[in-house]
Amino acid sequence: MKKAKQLGYAPLPSNNLRSTSPLPGAMERLPSGGVVLGRRGVSPGGEAAMRRPAVKPSGGKVVAPGQPAPPGRSRDRFISLPDEMQGEQQLGQVPDVSPTIFEDLLEDGAGMRGRITVYCVAESIDRKALELRLRERGGSFLLHQYPDVLYGLYESTKDGEYCRGEVFYFDYGCLALWGLSERQEREVIRALAGPCLVDALPAGEVELDEFQFHYTLSEKPHIQNDTITINYRLRNDHLIKLSISHALAQSAKLSVYEERVMEIVESTKDLPETLAATGEVGLSRKQIARLIGRVFIQKSAVNLLSTVLDTPEFFWSAPDSFQNLYKRVCEYMEYDTRVEVLNSRFQVLQEMLDMLRDHSNNAHTSRLEWIVIWLIVIEVVVGLFECASILGWVGAH
Repeated sequence: MKKAKQLGYAPLPSNNLRSTSPLPGAMERLPSGGVVLGRRGVSPGGEAAMRRPAVKPSGGKVVAPGQPAPPGRSRDRFISLPDEMQGEQQLGQVPDVSPTIFEDLLEDGAGMRGRITVYCVAESIDRKALELRLRERGGSFLLHQYPDVLYGLYESTKDGEYCRGEVFYFDYGCLALWGLSERQEREVIRALAGPCLVDALPAGEVELDEFQFHYTLSEKPHIQNDTITINYRLRNDHLIKLSISHALAQSAKLSVYEERVMEIVESTKDLPETLAATGEVGLSRKQIARLIGRVFIQKSAVNLLSTVLDTPEFFWSAPDSFQNLYKRVCEYMEYDTRVEVLNSRFQVLQEMLDMLRDHSNNAHTSRLEWIVIWLIVIEVVVGLFECASILGWVGAH
């Protein structure tokens, strides 16, 4: 795979970046309501299509005792895509491209490779406001509406050069952008999606995953090394890209939840050791109740309130080939494994916090028992003095 600099991946100036991790993402709120995004830097010698792992391996971070170890996603795995993506059948709005003996010359031509960037920038997006905003920009900015997602093009002319890319706006705060430059991606999020964000994520929580697409006539459709290979004749079928984007967007949203759980793990990892060493946890009942509330909020957000674990409604009425494509991409992202690990973390955290709550309740009960005992002792002493006074043993003089 080509190096990042050869593909034009240049990091933003340092004053636009706010680093909170080895691969920092940046997002700053503008007075006008928009956002300014800085991309994560690519590590020296890294691939252009780098993304943050499912659960970010902590540089020097210690996982709490009993917690599952963070899984490392293997990017060099080869996942073949459904046979229908070889261009032999129509999957959607496939362009009328007649094969010629010169088509093999297109393999390394302009437009055959490009960026796929997935952002998770908010808890959700105001769909009605975004739809209105896209319609005001023109017809090509909003082409189709699907459950949970809006699809449109982004066109711009800069220095006499015309560029066009595709954008998928997901209701749960994610955007998938195909074929746009870094500058255009910032414009889309700042000018189009930014004013419509609901509960925008802090800079440290913004998730940015980067991939590549590759249109080809000689290779079978597959995913490997964060590069999605698609048959050239299907390059304009936006339903294929929608199926892929659904999986990538859900993965990005899941990464946000994973990071939040890891923060809770980091803040509680010393509690079992402290309890074992000293017999005390140093937390009040109120602090323990707050931790239990934080865990429950994240658990309910993943399993009850969010659509991140559901098969998107689009596939209910779409041909099976699209759902098979979606499942293959989820398989590459190790989606099911990550969900299992996340729920295992929830379970271990819940058990630990229940233990701490029981310990705190027992300590409180013990304190109440000692208070009652001392009150009884005081009452007995006072009673003895009263008896002694009645008998004249004390106070006779």
